[in-house]
Amino acid sequence: MAVDPRQVVAGFLTLSMFVMLGNMIKHDHFSPVTEELGLEATGSESNTVKLDNNAEMNSVDTAGVEDLMDAIEEVKPCWTKPSPKNQPSNGFVTFSLTMGPEYHISQITDAVVVARYLGATLVLPDIRGNELGNKRKFQDMYNVDKFVRSLDGVVELIDEIPDEVSAKKPAVIRVPNRVTDSFITDTIQPIFQKNKYLRLAVIFSSVSLRPKETNNKDLDATACLAMFSGLELKHEYSEVARKMLDRLQELSKKSDGKVLAIDLRTDLLEKKSCKTTRGARRKGCYNPEEVLAFLRNVGFSANTTIYLTETWWHKGLNDLKEEFPNTYTKDDIMPAENKGEFLKSSNADLARALDLEICSQSDVFIPAVAGLFYGHVTGKRIASGRTQIIVPSQSSTSTHASDFISTYISNKNHLAYSCYC
Repeated sequence: MAVDPRQVVAGFLTLSMFVMLGNMIKHDHFSPVTEELGLEATGSESNTVKLDNNAEMNSVDTAGVEDLMDAIEEVKPCWTKPSPKNQPSNGFVTFSLTMGPEYHISQITDAVVVARYLGATLVLPDIRGNELGNKRKFQDMYNVDKFVRSLDGVVELIDEIPDEVSAKKPAVIRVPNRVTDSFITDTIQPIFQKNKYLRLAVIFSSVSLRPKETNNKDLDATACLAMFSGLELKHEYSEVARKMLDRLQELSKKSDGKVLAIDLRTDLLEKKSCKTTRGARRKGCYNPEEVLAFLRNVGFSANTTIYLTETWWHKGLNDLKEEFPNTYTKDDIMPAENKGEFLKSSNADLARALDLEICSQSDVFIPAVAGLFYGHVTGKRIASGRTQIIVPSQSSTSTHASDFISTYISNKNHLAYSCYC
C-alpha cells in the first residue's frame, strides 16, 4: 500500500509536539491580572503575531521522543483533613455564588475558611446568574451530598438560615479573594462577635492563584480541602461533560488520538479589558487568527482534535477550521437532548461549568484568555497530574512547544503545589 508522505510528516510533527510538552520553559505569556472582574490585557503592537496565509508548518525539535509519556505527574495531597471542631456554632455566615463556576470555586473556598476560623455555621449559598432574577439553589447545579460529606467536621453546614435569624439584618462584609487570617482577625471577627450573622461578598481585586506566605496550617488545609475536594457538579451535569469528552476522544482516535482544549472567548475581544496597549509586552487574550498562528508555529498536526469553549460556531473561526478541520464547539458535540438547557444565554454558567470540566481533563490545555478560569483549570490539572498546559505568545521566534509551558507549571508557582506534591 502506498503511503502518503503528508501523513507521515503530520504524524511526525504531532508526536514531536507532545514530546516537547514535558519540558520546562522560560516564560509565561499572559500579563498579570489586576482588574476586579476582568482581564489586564496588554500587548506589544510591534511584536504582534504575523499571519502568513502562505506560510508552511515550522519544523520542530524531535529530541526526547522517549519521554513522551512522562508528561503525567503522579501527585498526592500534601494536607490532612482539619481536625473536627468540637465547640458549638456561635453564629451564621451566608453568601451567594456569582459570575460563573471559576468564581464559585474561589467564593466557596473563602466562605469555608471564614466560617472555620470563626466557628460559625455556613449556610449553603444560592447561585445567581448574570441576568436579573436568575437564581437557583446550590443543589440545582452542584452535588450537595458530596459537598456536605467533604466538609463534615470542618464546618457545620445548613440548608437554610433559621427563621429567627433571617428576621434580622446581616452585617455585609466585602472580603478580598483568598482571604487571610489577619483580615479575618482584624476586620471580620470584631463584627461577627457583635452581630453573629454575616453576609460575605467576595471581591476579586486580583485573580492570581500564586501561593501566599501563611503560618496558619489549619486554614491552609481548610482552603485546600474546599478548593479541590468540595465543589463538584451534580451527577446529571457531570454526565453531560463526560459524554462530550467521550465524543471528543472518539473523534480523536480517527486522527492522532489527542484532544486539545482551547479557552477562546471571542465575546471578550472587543471589550476594553482585552485591548492591546502600545508599548506593553504581553496580552490578556488572543483572537482566533493569533491562536491559529500559534498552533501553526509550534507544529500541531492538522489532524489534531480541538475543542473550543465557544458555544456556537461563527465566521471568525472559519480560518481555524480550514487549517484544523477537527475543531468543535459545544453545539457540535453536546448531546441534542441537553442543548435546550445548556446553550440558552440565561444558563451561561452551566455551559461554562462544562468548559471547566473538559479543559481540566483534555490531553492539552491552551488558555487564550488570562484570568481565573485559566487558574482553576490549571489547579485541577495539577491535582490530577495533567500538566500539559501551553500559553500562547505573540512572539513567532520560537517553534518549540516547551518554550510556552505555563509558568504555573514550570516554576511550580500555583497554590495547588502547596496542596499536592
